[in-house]
Amino acid sequence: MNILFAASEAVPYAATGGLADVAGSLPEAINSKGNDCRIVIPLYKAIRLELRDEMTFLTNITVDVSWRKQYCGIFTAVHNGITYYFIDNEYYFAREGLYGFYDDCERFVFFSRAVLEMLRYIDFKPDVINANDWQTALIPVYYNVYYKYQQGYDNIKTVFTVHNIEYQGRYGKEVLNELMGIPMYHANLLEYDGYINMMKGAFETADMITTVSPSYAWEILDPWYAHGLDRILVTKQHKLKGILNGIDINKYNPETDELIPENFNADNSDGKAKCKQVLLSELGLDDGDDPVIGIVTRFVSHKGIDLIRCVFEEMVGLGVKFAILGSGEWVYEEFFREMAARYPGRVSVTLGFVPELSRKIYAGADMFLMPSQSEPCGLAQMMSMRYGTIPIVRETGGLRDSVRDNGGENGNGFTFKTYNANDMLDAVKRAKRDYSDRKEWADLVKRAMECDYSWFASADLYIKMYKELTAE
Repeated sequence: MNILFAASEAVPYAATGGLADVAGSLPEAINSKGNDCRIVIPLYKAIRLELRDEMTFLTNITVDVSWRKQYCGIFTAVHNGITYYFIDNEYYFAREGLYGFYDDCERFVFFSRAVLEMLRYIDFKPDVINANDWQTALIPVYYNVYYKYQQGYDNIKTVFTVHNIEYQGRYGKEVLNELMGIPMYHANLLEYDGYINMMKGAFETADMITTVSPSYAWEILDPWYAHGLDRILVTKQHKLKGILNGIDINKYNPETDELIPENFNADNSDGKAKCKQVLLSELGLDDGDDPVIGIVTRFVSHKGIDLIRCVFEEMVGLGVKFAILGSGEWVYEEFFREMAARYPGRVSVTLGFVPELSRKIYAGADMFLMPSQSEPCGLAQMMSMRYGTIPIVRETGGLRDSVRDNGGENGNGFTFKTYNANDMLDAVKRAKRDYSDRKEWADLVKRAMECDYSWFASADLYIKMYKELTAE
């Protein structure tokens, strides 16, 4: 089966978040099962020179952006056995950074149209095009409006994957004619609440809508999570499916990871004690066997930072230490700075994102706190379990689907349901209580490390969905 995975970023070429990890890892797992999944992304200035040197120029074409005709270069490269295509236009993509520009709408209108135009010039016809998030949401729209009945475009199915419904591609109605070139008689596909909404257009036109976890698929039918799109989604439930993301188990492997002080595995976790000792020393935390809670996150409200603020000092009073890494809103950064100053030796805070330190926290901490208000999938809890660090999470989205409370059978972490600081505190207390039972904690660590959150399990579900769509 031929699949074209269209995304605005993908590792190792360009990355700002979890979408890049998915786009770079899922196709590899799909290909390992006998398929041909290829990836197309913009050719950003941020792509490293050594990766650019591997690219081959295929051709250049023009792409319609409403009444304009814009240059489009098409490049290709093979990385880790996967074929990548790159859409080039220096005006749109030769900038510092990937997003956040005044003309993002025009940039990704161009990219979406260019992906479909590219198919005329490459030796690859996809059975399925899987678009991801609002930046590629117009691909199924354009396919249905302009390409569906053209020669060479017949029988292509479209899938649209929601990684975060908060970011929808909402713009004023003037972009419909000025940028998108969508006829007014198709305006209903994109109009929503007085705006043009790209994600809504994908919901209307894609053959299947997926999310990055089963729980998130039904959560976004609720106004609390849907950011206004619940009214359209409840009419599309027949084509809505949730598939849990995975992680790259080769990259995040405590047996081979060169970024951690000592390697270990589920059958022999002695090296984890060394990782903890080094972490305490590097962060200036007190020696001792008190549990270390790791936090690696963005400091924004939907990550549950308000809950942490409410009971942080109570948690410190339980006799735990904190290894915190992240950045975000000023008010949260200032709070953590104050806590580090107030509790030296108990609380370490590193502002920013340091990949090496994040890996050391995954390997050296005993517990990992993720009290998210919403979490479409979440990867950090899977990474922490891979390194034998037990997650403490709120039951939402992918956290609910990947973490089972230790109070039940075959638990691999600690969970709480309501978005309530005292409920989170209770989960931390239960974790500390179980930590004091060395035999029980060792069994829990082993169960967590043996969980399979590889992309291969997720790939089977994607392939099954693709086959159902194409009636293979």
